[in-house]
Amino acid sequence: MTTTMPHIALDQRLVDAAVGALELLSIHLGRRLGLYEAIGDGRTVPGLAGAAQIDERYAREWLEQQAVAGLVTVDDPALPWDSRRYSLSHEQRALLATPDDPAHVSPLADMVAGAGQVIDQVAAAYRTGGGVPYAYYGAAFRAGQAGINRPAFTHDLVPSWLQAAPDVAARLAAGGRVADIGCGTGWATIALARAFPLADVVGIDADPASIADARANAAAAGVAVRFECADAAALHDGGGYDLVVILETLHDLARPTDVLRDLRRGLRPDGAVLVADEKVAEHFIAPGDDMERMMYGWSVVHCLPASLSERPSAGIGTVLRPGLVDAMAADAGFSRVEHSDIDAGFFRLYVLRP
Repeated sequence: MTTTMPHIALDQRLVDAAVGALELLSIHLGRRLGLYEAIGDGRTVPGLAGAAQIDERYAREWLEQQAVAGLVTVDDPALPWDSRRYSLSHEQRALLATPDDPAHVSPLADMVAGAGQVIDQVAAAYRTGGGVPYAYYGAAFRAGQAGINRPAFTHDLVPSWLQAAPDVAARLAAGGRVADIGCGTGWATIALARAFPLADVVGIDADPASIADARANAAAAGVAVRFECADAAALHDGGGYDLVVILETLHDLARPTDVLRDLRRGLRPDGAVLVADEKVAEHFIAPGDDMERMMYGWSVVHCLPASLSERPSAGIGTVLRPGLVDAMAADAGFSRVEHSDIDAGFFRLYVLRP
């Protein structure tokens, strides 16, 4: 089966992609240097240079490039360069400088920058069949992945996604135990702790840098929640979890079936595992739509190399199709998998019952 794409000559697609890649890197610079926040209600070039403590000549070039790209607004392009005032519209501010806003997709730029910094290691892995550990992608990728998921985890996880398992959500209001596996920098864990203050909520991740960020994020948010640098086997310590969430993590795991088996053992008999993973097509289709193109792109440069850095590895990559989720859950001993029809944006939701 094939699908059609708008007819754009391949050479033009590559030119457009180059423009987009360069603009993403310029956004990454703006995010890394705090330039969008420093723009505030409006800045001239000298004003931005002073507020952000960067060189004035670089401030001029960056602001002009951002205005040409339509990423920031300039009041009067005809004014002398040091008199023009640059600002952010409401739409631009949401996209670039409001971390919890649903339109805040600029963290994608950090992920691209992080992937770029290890492209030599990725190329070497292609030769040897080895992998590139997640930690090698660095702070930029970690911040980007956390930032792109933060709006959904903050605003949608509890009021919307948990409706896929309403029986469990109702019990949590009175207490219970919740674990966030592969919690990353903790935004989903924080959202769960806020929503269920009587519950015992823990975030678990094997990456020490992510756990450090998660603890800092929780402290800044004023939320008392526990984070552990461990793997899913930690759920065996006490067990009895009402809910386990594994959000945009299952496809990255080297041994996903083993992890699911650990999660099942850590559940109460009436508990549930909520999985959110990429909403890719049910079967391979080529050419693919924008979702398939993006997910395969991440798989080629990040998810597959990261998962192959551990051995043995299932080597799934980013493209985890529903049939494979069903098969892995069955192998792990779950009695059934419920496919939710809740709209979760980039994600498809599954509820695994023990």
